[in-house]
Amino acid sequence: MRGSGIFSWRRFRAIISKEFVQMRRDRMTFAMMIGIPILQMVVFGFAINSDPKHLPTVILAADHSVFSRSIVTAMQNSGYFEIVKTVASEAEADLLLNEGEVQFVISIPEGFSRGLVRGERPALLLTADATDPSATSNALSAFRLLAETALARDLEGPLRHLRRSSPPVEIMVHARFNPAAITQYNIVPGLMGVVLTMTLVIITALAITRKRERGTMENLLSTPVKPMEVMFGKIVPYIIVGYVQMGVILLAGRYIFHVPMLGNLGLLLLVSLPFIAANLGVGLTFSTLARNQLQAVQMAFFFFLPSILLSGFMFPFRGMPPWAQHVGGMLPLTHYLRIVRGIILKGNSFAQILPNLWPIGVFLLVALSIGLTRYRRTLD
Repeated sequence: MRGSGIFSWRRFRAIISKEFVQMRRDRMTFAMMIGIPILQMVVFGFAINSDPKHLPTVILAADHSVFSRSIVTAMQNSGYFEIVKTVASEAEADLLLNEGEVQFVISIPEGFSRGLVRGERPALLLTADATDPSATSNALSAFRLLAETALARDLEGPLRHLRRSSPPVEIMVHARFNPAAITQYNIVPGLMGVVLTMTLVIITALAITRKRERGTMENLLSTPVKPMEVMFGKIVPYIIVGYVQMGVILLAGRYIFHVPMLGNLGLLLLVSLPFIAANLGVGLTFSTLARNQLQAVQMAFFFFLPSILLSGFMFPFRGMPPWAQHVGGMLPLTHYLRIVRGIILKGNSFAQILPNLWPIGVFLLVALSIGLTRYRRTLD
């Protein structure tokens, strides 16, 4: 018969035509096919920067001579340091470092200019928040180099002989919270937020979508239970799953990767509840939008991709352009990473993590409100 051979172009064209029709009908999949490459191109092309500059720096100066001003000016001209404030005490500087408000503190001691003129090589201390070594390594290298040239214009005439000592000042760098620049100290606590985001959003979206596909949701709704009872009843078990995941990561971090845990782990478990609930709320919303499980996975991936790239987990957050930082600031993972690293590596208290806790609470309320509204509409 005609067309009954091993390969028929007519049947081949029919299959191609059928797939294009199916692609046109499944608009969500088609949007993901176009949207995800565009998102990756924008993020990797414009937002990702492994050499962060304009890092917030505060000055703790007990000496206000022309030499001190030359050093501060050289730091600003390097592009790595942005002087945002001048503090009056070491306690205030420590507080800003612990809360993550600044990356560096430059300390110029009393009598700095007098010691410099006498050729005593006075100490110049730069304290860095080294929880993320990749965010500070280039800036620290630049600081060591600029200290040799910052005073070149001031050491002229009778002071020219001081330029023979290289550098004329003693450079001291104090990398706090991770002095050995061990990447595991930064990555392992961050994995807690990444794992919770990835698994809880996908699991919640799939679990509810699967029931609707199989028709078991209708059987559940024939019982006297209310939509809100159904929704929260399905979310609570996954909250327990989230805490189990946290326990596994904490144990691995402590006994396998030897991450120092300076803070209160009970506080960490407590403040993790809003973050877990926020991710479950996102998964619940996706389950009401997706027609099938494939679409649920696609939506979850579309949420997870910018979360992991713009949160500061893989790349320094302060190295991103302002628009990318604003987008990352709307994602709960960004704030949760700061909370986890602050508690584990810095020993932060509740008051110190509160600035990063309330944005997660706002996101939680918005996610649950949208999820509850759409879920009730879907069930009714």
